[in-house]
Amino acid sequence: MRYGIVLFTSDRGITPADAARVAEANGFHTFYVPEHTHIPVKREAAHPGTGDASLPDDRYMRTLDPWVALATASAVTERIELGTAVALPVEHDPITLAKTIATLDHLSGGRVLLGAGFGWNTDELADHGVPPGKRRTALREYLEAMRSLWIDEEASYDGDFVKFGPSWVWPKPIRVPPVIVGAAGTAKTFEWIVRSADGWLTTPRETEIDDSVQLLRRMWADAGRAGSPRIIALDGRPDLAKLAHWEEIGVTDIAFGLPDRSADEVTAYIEKLAGRLA
Repeated sequence: MRYGIVLFTSDRGITPADAARVAEANGFHTFYVPEHTHIPVKREAAHPGTGDASLPDDRYMRTLDPWVALATASAVTERIELGTAVALPVEHDPITLAKTIATLDHLSGGRVLLGAGFGWNTDELADHGVPPGKRRTALREYLEAMRSLWIDEEASYDGDFVKFGPSWVWPKPIRVPPVIVGAAGTAKTFEWIVRSADGWLTTPRETEIDDSVQLLRRMWADAGRAGSPRIIALDGRPDLAKLAHWEEIGVTDIAFGLPDRSADEVTAYIEKLAGRLA
């Protein structure tokens, strides 16, 4: 099983570069950061954790740009995978986002993982021109278009949300970034993943995941997908018996959240966590 660290970035506390460097030095496999371009003050979308317009953490309105954050992390690390948990691709131009991600993958030596979300904050999506009822369709088109830009010598795409004619674009990523979807573990989500992604990232509220993991793996096999889906479970403090059980049922990765503290405090936390997992 692979262990990772999620830094809910903000303009306070430890920097992404420092956190990633410490995580790599302590043997962690993946370093993740989230994304929100902005948080509309007035909105109809309720946060899935609070159930209303309140936010559980003010970092939602203070997150750093994920790709700039991961670029700084890339510059001071050599091996750790660079991921998002999660990014919101439909809040960007897909051609320029594909270029950004491919450039980071190229310069980092093939270390990018794209954790993507449909977006719970539909008011945020609306400010980017994405209709709430079409966010899954939009994300599918974005990913298909970006894969064409990453793989095809002459890329093109013709959809409802993305359209461009035959085009040249380099660099190509060293490794086409795996796409992991962060969303509730439902049959609807898994049907989408089996068709359009490479794995699943649990939500923070999902702790009893045995049935969901079994369902995704069965749907994956029934669809004729090769291998097994990458399944990343979010976790707090590690329970070794639970981690062993999750590995047994098919969870491939665990992602542990970091506190929003000073560099010294977060470094001590990562070192203590690594010791516990060892």
